[in-house]
Amino acid sequence: MRMGRKDVIWVDEKTLAKDMSGKVYIVTGANSGVGLETTRQLVKQGGHVVMACRRTEAGEEVAKSFKGLKGSYDVMRIDLADLQSVRDFVAEFLKKYDRLDGLACNAGLVTMGREIQRTKDDLEMTIGVSYFGHFLLTELLLDVLKKSAPSRIVILSSVVHAGSPKNRHDVHLEDLNYQSRKFKNFAAYGEAKVANVLYALELANRLEGTGVTTASVHPGWARSNFGGKGLLMTIMRVLMAPIYPFWTNSNEESAQTSLHCLLSDDAPRHSGAYFSQQSVLYRDKQCKKGGWPMESPNPNARDIEKANKLVDSSYGIVGLERLNVP
Repeated sequence: MRMGRKDVIWVDEKTLAKDMSGKVYIVTGANSGVGLETTRQLVKQGGHVVMACRRTEAGEEVAKSFKGLKGSYDVMRIDLADLQSVRDFVAEFLKKYDRLDGLACNAGLVTMGREIQRTKDDLEMTIGVSYFGHFLLTELLLDVLKKSAPSRIVILSSVVHAGSPKNRHDVHLEDLNYQSRKFKNFAAYGEAKVANVLYALELANRLEGTGVTTASVHPGWARSNFGGKGLLMTIMRVLMAPIYPFWTNSNEESAQTSLHCLLSDDAPRHSGAYFSQQSVLYRDKQCKKGGWPMESPNPNARDIEKANKLVDSSYGIVGLERLNVP
């Protein structure tokens, strides 16, 4: 019997009983939080998961808990803040594997403090890791995903992308990397998560007919190590400890939406859609119960023309040639 919040949306038992033997998945940020629980369930069902982690030693340590499960795993290093590391990861993956049934772009971060941080490639850190690193990873893996079709791409967004009715987050195509804009860390996070919703939408259009389907996901307010272990986040967790169980989700609960999009028979029928766990953080009352799928309340995240322009810009930023054929 499942224990936890009564309003959580759970994957149905039939889906969680599927035999995924022979299927290969990649999960970024698989060594902790939502990524770890997503990986655990895929391995439990017989899948083989490539745990794409920046800290491979942490991945190897937590993977010991998979002992006795039906499936298998492989820990491989990737640093989404370093585009060459992403390229190296893909090259190594393609040497070892000739199929990919599901890609879960799970890793992400928000920088703490007022000062902008940048990746090795001089990208603003939040959008660099959450969006651009995953953009390059996904684009380099599209051929093997199409070869393995039917296959799926799941990209983590966040409730934060929705903003509020009076202040919707948007992607600023003229300055995606804060070269001239004033930096605000949570605004940058919201913008990165809008980019992820738009990318899933653009990919769905581009990949129509290939058997590769996409989804963007709000996993819930996970009780993970998101935000790091800095003083501010530590203080916030201590102060909020009494209400955490009532407002937040366990990592297992937060993995449900990703698992639905990776495993369910229904999710591919809604390629490009936004799927959300319930969340008290939505500023739009009608969204608080979530939905698989649900329409994003943010019109900026539903604009296909903006999505196309974002992807066109992204190709140049990560150094790829734009191809218009599926």
